[in-house]
Amino acid sequence: MEWRDRGIIIGTRRHGETSLILEVMTEQRGRHLGLVRGGRSRRQQPVLQPGNEVELTWRARLDEHLGTFQVEPLALAAARLMEHPSGIYGIQLLASHLRLLPERDRHFELFRAMEVVIEHLCEPEIAGPLMVRFELRLLEELGFGLDLSSCAGSGRRNDLVYVSPKSGRAVSRIAGDPWKDKLLALPAFLAGQPSVVPNEADIANAFDLTSYFLRRHVYEPRAIKEPDARAGFVAAVRRAIANAGEKT
Repeated sequence: MEWRDRGIIIGTRRHGETSLILEVMTEQRGRHLGLVRGGRSRRQQPVLQPGNEVELTWRARLDEHLGTFQVEPLALAAARLMEHPSGIYGIQLLASHLRLLPERDRHFELFRAMEVVIEHLCEPEIAGPLMVRFELRLLEELGFGLDLSSCAGSGRRNDLVYVSPKSGRAVSRIAGDPWKDKLLALPAFLAGQPSVVPNEADIANAFDLTSYFLRRHVYEPRAIKEPDARAGFVAAVRRAIANAGEKT
């Protein structure tokens, strides 16, 4: 069996003396593993780094086998990502999120979203909101999507400032104020106002929102912990936004 696809490297591990097992998120075949013979050579090491986009040829005798990859570079982003905390933590966080998905399941929209996030990982003020939207999309792909389009109580589509922790639906200010201590904050940039530039508090509230539902629906049922890279990424983004605010 053989196929060709485009993919982004999210991880590697050693295999034997000279080879690597490569983990990639592919455009058409989802998260996929394969053996790269000689992958630890000086020639291949710079290519086989997380964040790099590559052209892949996969071969195996049977579809269920691990198979082997032949890899050609397309866009080498890894060196750039390693220069910034948001890049280092960001690519690790993306990899952790993608490992929540079943192997070899196609998730085309997540792949496209991942491309956009990686492009901006070294721009924390942009990367933060993009990562939040990636996490919302991930929840949707896992079957736990939130409905932030209208108020759960009144159906209103404006002045949405809360999210119900029970239903995952947005709640308007008027409907939610009496119970605001029991509701999650919904930042304006996620509530139908994408042009709003989030401040540090907005970013903190946004990641608290996605964290709540990731813990409830994904981490706790699977008895796993939130990845350490998430805290590092959020801290890097908040620090960059706070510093930018002090300069203006």
